[in-house]
Amino acid sequence: MSIAFHEALVVGGYVLRQRLAGRKRYPLVLMLEPLYRCNLACAGCGKIDYPDPILNQRMPVEEALGAIDECGAPVVVMAGGEPLLHKDLPQIVRGAIARRKFVTVCTNALLLEKQLDQYQPSRYFNWSVHLDGDREMHDKSVCQKGVYDRAVSAIRAARQRGFRVNINCTLFNDADPERVARFFDDVKALGVHGITVSPGYAYERAPDQKHFLNRTATRELFRSIFRRARGGKGSKSWPFFQSSLFLDFLAGNQTYHCTPWGNPTRTIFGWQRPCYLLGEGYTKTFRELMETTNWDRYGVGNYEKCADCMVHSGFEATAVEDAIRRPWKVVSVALRGVRTEGPMAPDIPLAGQRPAEYVFSRHVAERLAALPATSASGT
Repeated sequence: MSIAFHEALVVGGYVLRQRLAGRKRYPLVLMLEPLYRCNLACAGCGKIDYPDPILNQRMPVEEALGAIDECGAPVVVMAGGEPLLHKDLPQIVRGAIARRKFVTVCTNALLLEKQLDQYQPSRYFNWSVHLDGDREMHDKSVCQKGVYDRAVSAIRAARQRGFRVNINCTLFNDADPERVARFFDDVKALGVHGITVSPGYAYERAPDQKHFLNRTATRELFRSIFRRARGGKGSKSWPFFQSSLFLDFLAGNQTYHCTPWGNPTRTIFGWQRPCYLLGEGYTKTFRELMETTNWDRYGVGNYEKCADCMVHSGFEATAVEDAIRRPWKVVSVALRGVRTEGPMAPDIPLAGQRPAEYVFSRHVAERLAALPATSASGT
């Protein structure tokens, strides 16, 4: 695993303190979205389908740092949209690092080389560059040619400057396991510190609805990818920036319910409930999010929109909690790697799930109606 020892130690200590304090629900990673605007329009994305008055909004620095303080999670992931479009992002990053938070900025890297001088390498800071496979795979995924080459150039430039660089890779049902395995070999050779991988989430507003994976297909895909690792080492061949038990879950060897409060999301709308992937309501405060959300209404088996989800933002915290409770499982996976043969763990039945509710349009209308009463942040 590529998670640095210092980060693993700090996060592990944080989790233990929460457990000793008897807290049932606590945040692990703050997903901070300081804007929705992006300079790409990927077919599988449901994050940028907003009118221009909303896309033009930017979260002020004080509000972003206030959210970090309010949440208290040891890790902050800054996403969007494309966060490098936010002119004050360097100040937000510096403020988060000053608070000894482990910061990851997720970027498509189109602006990264031009902006590298505005950031400083730190053991508390990672770039996470979006790469959904090799050149052909990635450019197809982002619906624009030449993006892969610019991203790889930016990765090399950032590494030369001494930054920690990861890649984040989203896979869909047209992913070829052999090609994905070769891609993982290539990015390892590129010198990235880690790989974050996840099946695509079926955003209801994504233009491409044909290529999202269901849970069975996800498990089969990841088993097939891990089986192709060089030297027969499975997932251990590649520097994943994820817990071993989450990877084991992707391969169908764990039955996990999601932990939506583990990765709470703060956007320009407020604290998003229930999770990073679903915007079904917003609260003004983090405490209100944690105490008033009916968490039992969401998750696989509870809600139709969650039925096929196996995304790290929902299940990584579950895997971390399982590792703390049952460390022998971590040792087992570390010794043998992720199992790619044999029966899979039973899945969660869906018979009792409630039907999907479609509330996006209402939330957009409410936000648009509120804009005249609020001051627009700088662009």
